[in-house]
Amino acid sequence: MPEKATRENEMFEYEIATARRADLIREADRYRAVREAKKAARSSRSQESERTVSRHRGLFTRAA
Repeated sequence: MPEKATRENEMFEYEIATARRADLIREADRYRAVREAKKAARSSRSQESERTVSRHRGLFTRAA
């Protein structure tokens, strides 16, 4: 009986380790994708055309 329990415990630990490894891989993939998206957004800023600051310029009077 103890031998069977040890074997079952080893299988359970193996399954937990396998699931944890899969979770870590998914987490790393998400982290990498976010990092690449941020990098792409930064590099594309210099390629954007200039835009107006506000479309509602005429709504306010000039202060000075």
